[in-house]
Amino acid sequence: MATTTILDTIGNTALLELRHVRPSNGSRVFVKLESQNPTGSMKDRMALAMIEAAEADGRLKPGGAVVEYTGGSTGVSLAFICTAKKHPLHLVTSDAFSREKLDHMRLLGANLTILPSENGKQTEKLTKDMIREAHAIAERTGAFITAQMDNTDQLQAYVKLADEIWEQTGGTIDAFVQSVGSAASFRGTSEVLRQRTDRIACVAVEPAESAVLSGGPSGSHKIDGTGAGYVVPLWYDGVADQIERVSTEDAKAMAFRLAKEEGIFCGTSTGANVTAALRLAERMEPQSTIVTMMCDTGMKYLKVFSQDLD
Repeated sequence: MATTTILDTIGNTALLELRHVRPSNGSRVFVKLESQNPTGSMKDRMALAMIEAAEADGRLKPGGAVVEYTGGSTGVSLAFICTAKKHPLHLVTSDAFSREKLDHMRLLGANLTILPSENGKQTEKLTKDMIREAHAIAERTGAFITAQMDNTDQLQAYVKLADEIWEQTGGTIDAFVQSVGSAASFRGTSEVLRQRTDRIACVAVEPAESAVLSGGPSGSHKIDGTGAGYVVPLWYDGVADQIERVSTEDAKAMAFRLAKEEGIFCGTSTGANVTAALRLAERMEPQSTIVTMMCDTGMKYLKVFSQDLD
């Protein structure tokens, strides 16, 4: 049966077992292919949840304007959702994030305010500057701000994601691994999976250069969509059983390895996820089942990645 709108194509993504990039102890690592969502990102799920919740309770009127701060994928997903629902969108972002993402936002109809970064890297200051500017625009214009760092409406999106993972693994999942940006996807998915089983290990991933969740200092990194540089509001003590630090260099190397060995063309956050999943697998019992996320497609980083091929 044909879908009703483009929004109906969000979710129900495939779960793929890695066949060549594998741990040595016989454990199985599965990747949820969120690149199959309409904009090539898992953020389509949360953008839809935030907008529909605000529409349902009247915070966002028909045709009402929306504002958000974003490192890229959330902005692209919001632009997609707002275009489909006819909400004007203003996004505050930065030159720290991939040009492909910025272009994608514009092509989907968003108006952009681009803040300069320090040498093209994400930092705590940049994150907070974007947040401050987005709130200022919302206050000045009367637009609805989705405020992803604080927005609990998006957690509902990950109930469906967790249900999909549970069904696709037949309930045999031993660990869930996901990188942390706003913490919504990690928190929402982990909480639902823990309701299903008390034996699951939920492992958060953060940039080694800015490992604030595990007590390290704030720093700069190039793993888009992760590592805000401070402990984000949706995070709480105990939400993760473990926290794995992965460097930008290791994340990018894994993204390239996945492309060459598995045919999976992903971004650096996925590279970080798989790196952490493989490390975790070696510490777990043999034959364990670990699920992690392909957060988005490598096509969002093509210009950046191509520089390493020259």
